[in-house]
Amino acid sequence: MTQQPQDEFDSSVENAEAWMKAIQERLRINDNTKGPRSALEARLRETEKIRDLEPEGSLKMDLILVKADAALRSISEDKKHEVLSKLKDIKALWEETAIYITHCHSRIEWVWLHWSEYLKAQDEFYAWIHNMRVTLEPDIELQLGLKEKQWQLSHAQVLLNDVLNQSVLLERLLEEAASLFNRIGDPSVDEDAQKKMRVEYEGIKEEAQSRVKLLEKITKEHERYNANVSQFQSWLNGVTERLNGCIGEATKSSAEDKLKALQEIAKNVRSGGKKWKHLENQCADVIQNTSPLGAERMKDELEELRKALEKLKLLFNEEEDRLLKILQLEGAYESQARQLEADVQEFRKDLQRLENDLDPGVGEKSEDEFVALWRKCNATRASLAAEESKVERLKVQLKELLRFSQDVQPHAESVVSAIQEYQSVRGKTSKMSADMESQLRRLFQNPLQDFEQWKPSVKMLLDTPEPALAQIEAALVESSQFKEKLMTLQLKKDLLNNILGEEKAKSFLVEVAEASKEREVLHKSLLQSKRKLQNLILQHKDFDAGFAPLQKKLSAIKAKIDLENEPQPDLLGKKTQLQRLQMLQDDLSELAIQMEEVEKLVQSNTTHRHEMNQLSSDSQALKRSLEMMIQQSEEHIQKQWAFNDKLSDLRHWITVTTEKLDSYQHADREQSIESRVADLERLLAEFPDKEIQLHLVEAHGQLVMENSSPEETAHVQAELNQLKESWRSLKDMATNLLKRWQLNRPVADKKKKIAFVDRRQKSGPVFRPVDVDSSHKQERIGEWQNKSSHLKLLHDFEEWLQGENTKLTKILALESSSVEEIKARHNKLEELQSRVPDGQHLFEDLLHLHPVIGNSEDLEDLRYRWMLYKSKLKESLSSPTPKSLEGPDKFRKKHSGGACAFLRRVCWAALPLQLLLLLLLLLAFLLPLVEETHSCKLANNFARSFNLMLRYERPPPT
Repeated sequence: MTQQPQDEFDSSVENAEAWMKAIQERLRINDNTKGPRSALEARLRETEKIRDLEPEGSLKMDLILVKADAALRSISEDKKHEVLSKLKDIKALWEETAIYITHCHSRIEWVWLHWSEYLKAQDEFYAWIHNMRVTLEPDIELQLGLKEKQWQLSHAQVLLNDVLNQSVLLERLLEEAASLFNRIGDPSVDEDAQKKMRVEYEGIKEEAQSRVKLLEKITKEHERYNANVSQFQSWLNGVTERLNGCIGEATKSSAEDKLKALQEIAKNVRSGGKKWKHLENQCADVIQNTSPLGAERMKDELEELRKALEKLKLLFNEEEDRLLKILQLEGAYESQARQLEADVQEFRKDLQRLENDLDPGVGEKSEDEFVALWRKCNATRASLAAEESKVERLKVQLKELLRFSQDVQPHAESVVSAIQEYQSVRGKTSKMSADMESQLRRLFQNPLQDFEQWKPSVKMLLDTPEPALAQIEAALVESSQFKEKLMTLQLKKDLLNNILGEEKAKSFLVEVAEASKEREVLHKSLLQSKRKLQNLILQHKDFDAGFAPLQKKLSAIKAKIDLENEPQPDLLGKKTQLQRLQMLQDDLSELAIQMEEVEKLVQSNTTHRHEMNQLSSDSQALKRSLEMMIQQSEEHIQKQWAFNDKLSDLRHWITVTTEKLDSYQHADREQSIESRVADLERLLAEFPDKEIQLHLVEAHGQLVMENSSPEETAHVQAELNQLKESWRSLKDMATNLLKRWQLNRPVADKKKKIAFVDRRQKSGPVFRPVDVDSSHKQERIGEWQNKSSHLKLLHDFEEWLQGENTKLTKILALESSSVEEIKARHNKLEELQSRVPDGQHLFEDLLHLHPVIGNSEDLEDLRYRWMLYKSKLKESLSSPTPKSLEGPDKFRKKHSGGACAFLRRVCWAALPLQLLLLLLLLLAFLLPLVEETHSCKLANNFARSFNLMLRYERPPPT
């Protein structure tokens, strides 16, 4: 009974599969757009027939689904998978076949429509080509004038714009042809056909462009000719008006002004011939592209312009000849009169300049000023002698002017006045020259007379046992002045020869040379006396002026440093003290630079050098002392910071823990005692670590009190006492609360708690309570007790680390088989991880106290064990079970069965959802049967949204 549905299902699947393969084979044969148009139409009709068979395939699929449903209900579970697999394959084959039918028919239909639209556009293009060729074939007609040529050019430009606008349609048509050729491969749309269309279009385009260019050239040439003709007529009228105006003003303007105006007009007249010749050449070019009647009109217009130009030239030449004759006579007189006046003015200027140079000025004059005046007088006399020839030339020019009919009286008076000024300047120059020579003879004798009076006073000064330095310096200044004066006299040999004569000048220069030698001897003696006095003064004065301020400044710095030895009351005072010490260090550096400058002055004096060495050694000792004080101050500040930070952290923890314990005391009684006891136990587990931190705070406090003032020491001690009191209160509160809760719990819970406490005591370090006895406090202030406390902290940290490592080893040794055990194990590991930051903080405190402990090997071993513990704990947290790294195969084998059971449960739960999806898929296959008109219109619209293509509006072909 179960075999029959299975066989019916297999048979329906085989029939459908054979039918689909046959359809696909027919589609494969027709799925080709290559070839001629008739073949494409045949393939289009064949695909339409295949598309009509699509409902038959849908019925076959429905039959398969019915058979499959019957077979699944009747067969066993192990064979259902085979039925479902076949059903899935036949569905995929049918979906592929349906899509292939739609795509194949749409593709062939689109290519056929595309080809039809292309042929229509191609026919329209060739019709336009024919019309344009007919229009552009006739030759260009010659026109009468410019207006007609412009009309003709406008019509040609319209045709060219039409041709250019067709380029866009041509490119579109070529793109469609290339697209069709890629799809159909027909020779009617190959590259040769495309090139042929482009060549025909380019021929029409070139012909239209050449026609427009030629008409533009003809029109622009005629426009330029008309503009030049109008410009020439305007120019000719303007020149004629100017020439008539110049001729008509005979009584108002002089001949010279008229001639200048004619010369300006002449330039325009000469350029007129060139302009007319240019018009003639341009007219010949324009006539070639003009009708015969228009050419005759242009020649008559050009001839009239030539006649008007010739008439203008004739009138201009006659007027120019008349004015030149008048100006020839006037020019000769004016030129000679101007020349005479210019020569007279120049002669007077020269005389005035020479007379101004002879002005002696007012007041006493120096030797150089007298020499300059004497030389000016001699130069002026020579210049006046040279001006004698100019006087004779002025007389000759005045005689030549008497030949003309014009009045020459003003010119004669000017010449006579200039000759009289010449005679006056000549007499004045001779008198001044004699006065200057007498003054110079007297001045040359003065330096020798002054030297003879100065020489005895200097000899007396040199003979004095202890002369004053000021007197020596004054004598040296006077000696330098005499040297300059005597050397100046020796350099004036030529001047002395001209003034005194050669014999007197020679004897005078001998006296000057002897006086120079005597002055040189006296000057050397004065310099030796000055150097002796200066050496004695500088050795005492310079050292005393530099050494006293240095000694005073060093004493002041030492006094300030002594004031800074007192301990400071607080952290702010220590920081301020450090800043003051750094400022004193800068002052010492400046003092060292000043001492180096003073040491350069005591190189030769033994006493002064000994004093400077003593001062330098004191400065170096003070510098070393100051550096040690700065280093100690920085260390004290660092210790104070460390103490404040650790004290603040521990206070904060005590405050938070106290608040928690208060909240436990006032908590609701209905709350589970178990949970509160568990929270209290976690807090108690932190007490050993915090007790270690308390010892560290006490150690830092001892370091701070050793280097603080009594007030600061008392304050720190009070803070430590308050901290220990808070710690003791917190510990008592926790102990009392734990005891009270233990009384309210069952006996078994008490035993469990006792066991937990015993384990904690075994694993963690045992800390003794803090003793607040005053005698015990004073004993811990000692150095030996301080070091013992630090070693105790190191030992306690080692015990705590060992206990934590033991806990971790026990946790990892337990085998976790269930999910609850894994979670419990993970919570224990997280609890260990939560105590790692506190341990790290304590270890860093131990590193900070390393100079006090002093045993580097033990500390390095402790560092290695601490890092090993952290890495081991981190690896344990990252892996779920301890055996995961040792036996991965065992883990997979253990959990493989559980995974399969889980997947089976998930599949059974999802079975209704799978059936619902299968039903929806069946409905989706049945939807196409509802549509009566199923075509490729939507597919074509989708393709058109991405690519530019032709649109076919009519219904598909049959």
